[in-house]
Amino acid sequence: MDFEYKMVIVTRTDLNLSPGKLAAQVAHAAVACALNTKKAKPKWFKKWMDDGGKKAVVKVESVDDFHSLSRKAKRLDIVSYIVTDAGHTEIPAGTETVLGIGPAPSNIIDQVTGDLPLL
Repeated sequence: MDFEYKMVIVTRTDLNLSPGKLAAQVAHAAVACALNTKKAKPKWFKKWMDDGGKKAVVKVESVDDFHSLSRKAKRLDIVSYIVTDAGHTEIPAGTETVLGIGPAPSNIIDQVTGDLPLL
């Protein structure tokens, strides 16, 4: 059976980032996840790109949620990447801002992020 593929970016609502800063952090996660998946799971990457590179942006309340979601993704053999800010603008260096997961088949990635609300 062929599945739809997607990438999910998880954001933190507790940081109150400006829209531009949040967009940049989401882009960092998307690029890192795409490149890492292309290397680790080239068939998933190709199918995701052929499907239009679908992405969803969801939210959690704090950084604590990132690590459990990342562990869950790793257990399911899905690429995940936590963006750590350099601290040049709005937030301190080392702040974990967003978590990218995938791309992966939707039926697998939904086991990690399917219950999270859209941003």
